Amino acid sequence: MRVFKTSILALVAGSLLVVSTISSAQDEPTEADAVAADEENADDSADFNQELLTIEEEVSSLKEQVFRSKATLQLLKEIVVQGTSEGSKATIWHVNKLGSGYTLESVAYFLDGRGQFAKSDPTGVLDEQREFKVFDGALPPGNHNLTVNMKLRGSGFGVFSYVKNYTFNVQSSTSFIAEEGKSCQVRVVANERKGIGRSFTERPNVTFETRCIRLTDADQ
Repeated sequence: MRVFKTSILALVAGSLLVVSTISSAQDEPTEADAVAADEENADDSADFNQELLTIEEEVSSLKEQVFRSKATLQLLKEIVVQGTSEGSKATIWHVNKLGSGYTLESVAYFLDGRGQFAKSDPTGVLDEQREFKVFDGALPPGNHNLTVNMKLRGSGFGVFSYVKNYTFNVQSSTSFIAEEGKSCQVRVVANERKGIGRSFTERPNVTFETRCIRLTDADQ
């Protein structure tokens, strides 16, 4: 009987030892557990980075929307201001009052440094047009500069036959103020200076006749 009890106790003790060993083995982390934990942390970090990137993209999109809204408001403001403003206008005429001793071969007009009209005809057809319009349009209010370049050819006869086919350039400029709500008429007149002592090339002259009236009066 005592031997039987002893066997039973030994069996129980062995079972407890096995259970304890299994429990200890389960409590200690294995290499696989460490790898799994690292992968889980990596996944969490990737998710965080993705969320951060999404937030940055949303912020950039909002900034772009704000910029476009400001640009739209500025454009609307300019439209409203222009809509309530009459602006100004200018009409420029070329008038040729040169004598028969000169032939106009070419002419060019520049308004504020930009070419507005240019024509060349050595045959003399251009010279036959004694008056024509070179510009007619709106201008921003303020000071403006007008420049004319002409190429003349001599057509002398008799004692002045020496100037025949002699060409030279004449240039002149003026400035005028285009006021708000007004239309400016500028007549560019090519004429001749008086005086016996002036040479053939010194006689050609350009004068500017400027007259500005209200746009409402100009339309009548």
